[in-house]
Amino acid sequence: MALNYIWVSFFLITFLVAITKLIGGDTEIFQNIVNSLFESAANGATISLGLIGMMTFALGIMKIGEKGGMINIFAKAVGPFFNRLFPEVPKNHPALGSILMNFSANALGLDNAATPLGLKAMKELQEINTQKDAASNAQIMFIVLNASSLTLLPISIMAYRQAAGAAQPSDIFLPILIATFFSTLAGLITVSLYQKINLFQKTVILYLGVLAILIGAALYYFSTLTPKEIDVISRVFGNLVLFSIFVSFIALALFKRINVYDAFIEGAKEGFEVAVKIIPYLVAILVGIAVFRASGTMDYLIEGVSALIAFAGMDTSFVEALPVAFMKPLSGSGARGLMVELMATKGADDFAARVACVIQGSTETTFYVLAVYFGSVAIKKTRHALPCALLAELVGIIAAIIVAYIFFG
Repeated sequence: MALNYIWVSFFLITFLVAITKLIGGDTEIFQNIVNSLFESAANGATISLGLIGMMTFALGIMKIGEKGGMINIFAKAVGPFFNRLFPEVPKNHPALGSILMNFSANALGLDNAATPLGLKAMKELQEINTQKDAASNAQIMFIVLNASSLTLLPISIMAYRQAAGAAQPSDIFLPILIATFFSTLAGLITVSLYQKINLFQKTVILYLGVLAILIGAALYYFSTLTPKEIDVISRVFGNLVLFSIFVSFIALALFKRINVYDAFIEGAKEGFEVAVKIIPYLVAILVGIAVFRASGTMDYLIEGVSALIAFAGMDTSFVEALPVAFMKPLSGSGARGLMVELMATKGADDFAARVACVIQGSTETTFYVLAVYFGSVAIKKTRHALPCALLAELVGIIAAIIVAYIFFG
């Protein structure tokens, strides 16, 4: 229901703002809105169709991993931890392995691979969902942790900073790692409170402690490297890990005398069906966001928040990065465009530009994620998924600003 009200609000608020602008003399406002509406609808279909190839390949590989037993191995490896976070999912269920694969791809900055893996996980979780039109607790926990965007290697952002002429393109690496850790932790705690999951169990504390140690070790290790070395590792490591996993799927299946090619084709057919199925949901959310932007409502929102910050007597150096913060939950490409534009106008090493980069790397396109993931399994009742995801997003933005002041202020 939350997505329903927000989607309707996009149109109603846009209409009121546009009427006000029309009275004020802007005779092109409705033309701009309608043009953006049709353009975004076309873009939604194009994006979905563009996912077909990636979805077909990824779900084909996942089917090989499932039949060969590698997914089951992954599920057992994270079972003790995931069984506490997803208590309604049977032990060693394939969905746990798919969830781990999705989290890993996101953490390594491999967005194109993460989406089909996440959709695979949602499909498997839907198979054990007793109320098919409502999100289960497990699906909500998964999607909020997915949307909280734990990122270890922000490859694309460093590439954009390098292209913009940054002195040290990788200087945002550590701030992003810290900020995204807090956003993920906030998402985990919020959902756990909703679902009455006890996080103070020995197993949970042990796994979270190990994760914190690994992140701390990564922070220390990367702090000893030169920007060029970080860039090389970021580009090589993530893709090496992902391709190695794919090869391990194939090798184990071959060892167990599975017909690897037939298994791939079976999974690939599922990928095609999912990619086509999400088109209506993706078009719906993109159209709502497009009219909201085209009417200038987003600009009014940013100006209002900026005025409040200045009125409160707070430092306003970060204010120019706020458009990225407001746009990211709505549109990843829109937020990326604003980040690149800010670096182009202010310089890549400007404080606000750096804040924008940290925000971009430590937050996620929440509305896009919810629309696509829930749409892929035809879920209409999202329950507490949206408020939990948005809270994690807010924590990520606040953490990004604070960390940026610590590192660059």
